[in-house]
Amino acid sequence: MNFLARSVRAVRPVRMVRSYATEAAATAGLRLTFAVPHQTLYKNVSVAQVNIAAVSGDMGILASHVPSIEQLRPGVIEVLEGTASKKFFVSGGFATMNPDSSLNINAVEAFPVEEFSAEAIRSNLAEAQRVAASGATEEEKLAAKIEVEVLESLQSAINAK
Repeated sequence: MNFLARSVRAVRPVRMVRSYATEAAATAGLRLTFAVPHQTLYKNVSVAQVNIAAVSGDMGILASHVPSIEQLRPGVIEVLEGTASKKFFVSGGFATMNPDSSLNINAVEAFPVEEFSAEAIRSNLAEAQRVAASGATEEEKLAAKIEVEVLESLQSAINAK
C-alpha cells in the first residue's frame, strides 16, 4: 500500500452540515475575499450572496455552499451585500468555495461594470470581429477571437445593467 492510500485511510471522516439556501442565508453569512494581482477588492467581508460566471455555468453562492473550485469565464461577478449589489466584470480566474463558508475569488482583472462605455465596447467589438474574419495571421485571428468573446460577454453585462 502506498503512502497516499495509507494517509487517506488514516483520516477520520468529516461530518459536513448542509442546509437549504433559505436556511443558509440565516447563518453567519458568506465570507468573501476577492482579489486581482494588484489589489484586494474584498478581504474576508461578510456578504449575503455572490453570483459568478463559471465555465460550468452561472451560479449563486450562499453560506454553506458545497465546497468546490470553479474556473471563471469572462462575465459578471455580482456581490450582494444586504440590499446593495456591486457588479464586476472579470476576464477570467478561479473561485474557491471552502467548507467554512468562505469564498476566495482570484481574477486576472476585475472592473466595476458601471465604468464601461457601451459605445467603446461596440467599436472595439466591431474591430475585433473584422480582424477575426480578415486574412490576418493565425495568431492575430486567435487573439481577435478571444477579444470578441470577452467583448461580447462585456456587452451582454452592460446591456443587463
